[in-house]
Amino acid sequence: MLKVVSSENETIKLGYRIGQILKGGEVICLEGDLGAGKTSMTKGIGKALDIDGYITSPTFTIVNEYNGRIPLFHFDAYRLSGPEELFEIGFEDYMDRQGIIVIEWASVVKSALPQQCIWIEIKKDFNHADNVRKISIDFAGEGYKDIL
Repeated sequence: MLKVVSSENETIKLGYRIGQILKGGEVICLEGDLGAGKTSMTKGIGKALDIDGYITSPTFTIVNEYNGRIPLFHFDAYRLSGPEELFEIGFEDYMDRQGIIVIEWASVVKSALPQQCIWIEIKKDFNHADNVRKISIDFAGEGYKDIL
């Protein structure tokens, strides 16, 4: 599925729509250049989960936790050297908690992720205005076949 957005607010709204279908236990993998809108997408997902706190990129903390109707665990794998580091920070424990896991720069730890994930790639569209983004959404895994 491909969506085109022309503002940060539209990225947040798309994240909100994705967040509305989540039930708990999902892993959302975000890819995109620096400043593409990965954290904005996460803000929208958090809004759909009734998270009131300000959502920020966990670049230096690696993971931020937010409480809502479903907990949100926001990871940033940018500084990780590979999947083994993800397990060292307790990824399996987060999976067991059945919250929503959002991972920015997910390709760094791809081999550690479950087969069933929602992959979202955000690309800046340099042929248009500064804020235009092309967002590809792939619901990978049998559990998502009814969504498509």
